[in-house]
This record gives sequence, structure tokens and C-alpha cells, in this order.
Amino acid sequence: MRTPARAPGRTSEDGLSGTGGTAPAPDRLRPSPGRGRGDTVRAWSELFRVSALFSVPGDALAGAAAVGRGPGRGTAFAVGASLCLYEAGMALNDWADREEDAVDRPHRPIPSGRVSPAAALGAAGVLTAAGLALAARAGRPALAVATGLAATVWAYDLRLKHTKAGPAAMAAARSLDLLLGATATAATARGGVDNVAAPAGSVRDALPAALVLGAHTYGVTAVSRHEAQGGSTAVPLAVLATTAALGTAVLTAGRAARTQGPRAHRPTRPHHLTPADLLLTAFTGAYLRTAGPPLLHAALNPSPPLTQRAVGGGIRAMIPLQAALAARNGAPGSGLAVMALVPLARALARKVSPT
Repeated sequence: MRTPARAPGRTSEDGLSGTGGTAPAPDRLRPSPGRGRGDTVRAWSELFRVSALFSVPGDALAGAAAVGRGPGRGTAFAVGASLCLYEAGMALNDWADREEDAVDRPHRPIPSGRVSPAAALGAAGVLTAAGLALAARAGRPALAVATGLAATVWAYDLRLKHTKAGPAAMAAARSLDLLLGATATAATARGGVDNVAAPAGSVRDALPAALVLGAHTYGVTAVSRHEAQGGSTAVPLAVLATTAALGTAVLTAGRAARTQGPRAHRPTRPHHLTPADLLLTAFTGAYLRTAGPPLLHAALNPSPPLTQRAVGGGIRAMIPLQAALAARNGAPGSGLAVMALVPLARALARKVSPT
């Protein structure tokens, strides 16, 4: 994707999740001696793309809201598991792409010698095990979902990202991440641990939110397959239309979700905007403002830099989308908590790129 000769498929979302080029010389992949501790921290921060981590906790919070529960013990386990599996995917992605990165992105931690391939692969394995262990603390259903998520991440990084199934695999990973939050929250609540007074829904109630988040992820991944060469106008335009449709769907379904869903509220007078309506509108507007303009710019001028900005905008837009999904399901507090991550993500992105 980064050179005309390579197969498409590298994406900035490879954590939740090429082929072309010349194999690097051994010394290109060997750690350089004499680096300080600060350089090591910087290298691992780049490998893990730590600024993108802020797009992860909202999955579990939106999942909890979809089953009519506030964040609880199970939600915390789901957030921890999601973070571990996301970072496992980031490390595995760079390990799998180490040879093409030596040609297309020699500054990346592995080809520059700042992180060894063995260390990156070992980190991916350890983080995957840690993620599954945390999910297991929330019960067998949560472990089953986390296992499917981990399998999807590894399959994407090692096999699927260079195929037409790549965007669908990434979409499945994000959808499963939201369902992990829903499953873990519901499982611990049924055990009488958390939120016993809240009217509960089933994990099936989280499917609409999971599909919305998956559709957005599919679009981000599709655009990212052109971020090295650029040249695609049709894909950003199609994703822009999808983004507008998703925003409209979240808004129009918000009132129905609050009056009929697991967190049902008393009906309000027609055309009367409640504070929850205003928050939902604000969160959805933030989603459209974050994702929309970069996509339009990439469609008008499909150069690599503008395409990369569209991908970065799509990653950042996941945070207000998660907040809108939480608010849509009657959890405005969770939505506000997710939105509080935006300035942190923006500040860290100035130091470590999310792509």
C-alpha cells in the first residue's frame, strides 16, 4: 500500500486490527546498541501507537450502555482485555510487516532497529494472553467473545489484511470489542455484583451498536488501503456517504432506543428536546465533524498525505461515535466520560502518530 509494487492492506487500524519490496539486510532489523531509556520508551510507544489507545475504552462503555447497565466490574475487565488485545494487534502488525516497512517506512521501530522482531512478537503473545486472562475474570461468555476477537486480530495481521476480506475482518474485530463490553457487563450483573437496580437487556440489544461501529471501521480500513499511494476518489466519497448515513441513523434511532430499549425512559412531549437529546446531537455532530472534512479533502485531492489524514480522522472519530452510541442507549454519563478522552488523544497524537 505504501508503494505501487506492494499489495494493499496496511491500515492504521491494524491493532483491532506488505508483500512488495526487498527483504531488509539483517542489520536493519537488529536493535541498535547504546540507546537510552527515553529512546526505548519512544520506540515502544510508536510500535503500540499509544495515541490510538483512547479509541478503545469507549467500545466497552457503549456495550454496557446497550445492555442497560452502567459501567461495573465486568466493564472494567472488558476495557483491560480490549486494551491488551488492541496493543497485541499493533505489535503483531509491525512484526508481520517488518520487511516491507524496511522499504516503505524505515523509520518504524522494527526496521530502524529500535525494537527487535522477536521482542515485538513476544509482546504480541504476552498481551494476547493477558487480554484473554482479563476477559476470563468476567466469565466464560466474555472469554468466548474475547477468544473470537483475538483470533480475528491474529488472522487479520498474519493473513487477511492483504485480501479483500481485510476491511470486513477489521470491522468484525471492532464489533466484537463492543460485544465484549456488553457480554462482560451483563454476565457480572446477572451474578448480582453490579447495577442490580438497573433494568437489564440482553447481549442481543448490543448488536445494532456493534454493527454501527463495525460499519465505521470498515470504511476507515478501506480508505487506509490507499494511504501510501493515494489516487482513490471513489473510496473516500463512498465512506463519506456512509459516515453521514451512520450519523443520521444514530440520531434518528436515539429516541426509540431510550423509550423502548432496556433503559426505557418515560415518553416526552413531541418535539421536546431533553438534555439527553442535546448530548446525543452534540456527540453525533462531533463524530461527523471529525470524520467528514478529512474524507472530503481526500476525495477532492486523493494524495497520500490527505488520505492519511482521512484515516487519522476516522480513528479519532470513533471516540465521539462511541459516546453517541452510549447516549443513544440512555447512558449520557458514559458518553461524557468517553468524550473526555478526546483532548487526551489529541495531545498525545501530537507526539506519537496514531497511524
